[in-house]
Amino acid sequence: MRPDLTPPPKLSPGDRVAVLSPSFAAPAEFPAVHERGVRRLRDEFGLEPVEFPTTRRHSSPQERAADLMAAYADPGIRAVFATIGGDDQITVLRHLDPVPFRADPKPFFGYSDNTNLLNWLWHHGVAGYHGMSTMVFLSRASGVGPEISASLRAAVFDGGDLEITPVEEFREEELDWADPVDLTGTVPSYPSPGRMWHRPHRVVTAPTWGGNLEILHWTLAANRWVRPVEDYAGCVLLLETSEEMPSATEVFRMLRDFGERGLLEQFPAVLIGTAKATSLFDVRPVDERAAYRKEQREAVLKAFAAYHPEAMIVFGVDFGHTDPQWVLPYGGKITVDGPAHRITAHY
Repeated sequence: MRPDLTPPPKLSPGDRVAVLSPSFAAPAEFPAVHERGVRRLRDEFGLEPVEFPTTRRHSSPQERAADLMAAYADPGIRAVFATIGGDDQITVLRHLDPVPFRADPKPFFGYSDNTNLLNWLWHHGVAGYHGMSTMVFLSRASGVGPEISASLRAAVFDGGDLEITPVEEFREEELDWADPVDLTGTVPSYPSPGRMWHRPHRVVTAPTWGGNLEILHWTLAANRWVRPVEDYAGCVLLLETSEEMPSATEVFRMLRDFGERGLLEQFPAVLIGTAKATSLFDVRPVDERAAYRKEQREAVLKAFAAYHPEAMIVFGVDFGHTDPQWVLPYGGKITVDGPAHRITAHY
């Protein structure tokens, strides 16, 4: 049976929050970027950031696991924020004891490689939030965007319902944190690709599960923190791809693996993040980016046509590796209203 997911409690201004690096210790490489994000947690959100030994130090999986458990075991820490993602958080999970996480299920914020920890928490009955790395969305010279601000405040303080509205413009190019000039720079905006609704004939209100597609595929391969497929029945599936930009063929094959496992058919509604189609080390022309997103959309539709043709799918939702980004409940509930073309997160 699906675990009885515990919603994380809300915070009050002045509460202490852990800022950790459970994946890549980017603060060790780019301290100025890290420190700006930490300052904004304090100055704009009224929270008191607390760093742990591995926040600014490249560390072993055991050491990072120890800091996570220490943060959850400390009653004075009321939330945990990841500084950034990475590519090896899966190696941390085996060193975690679920007892302190269950005893004090404080909210965890992260995405990308942090899909590992979000899924691990979900597996143990603790809900979290998909999105908001402090070094990405709190450290921009241009300030904190309205989507991050509104959804982060809802998750941390306000609760209630928030409509996840489409954005008019988006950004996907990146700044080089190693270049001092880029620390004060901005990237261009482009008209948003917009949303596309597939089979919008139902209204679904349910807990979410999913995250970054590549990380989920690793999770299924490891097969350690995956529940029986029936435990995901009725949930809203969140899927998005990273700056590694997997090809449409790769996306289809990963989803085909999910389908062969009997997983895709469990989800009546699916939200697909706006696909990132250029990166700092693989810059692509604007027209190629649009083609990449179209090909990915076709790959997703092909997989669901084979394994769950009745699924309602919404493409172009701004979460995950997108900018702007909405912070979404992970294990908390979302309503996907097909006839009204509306998405509402319940914080």
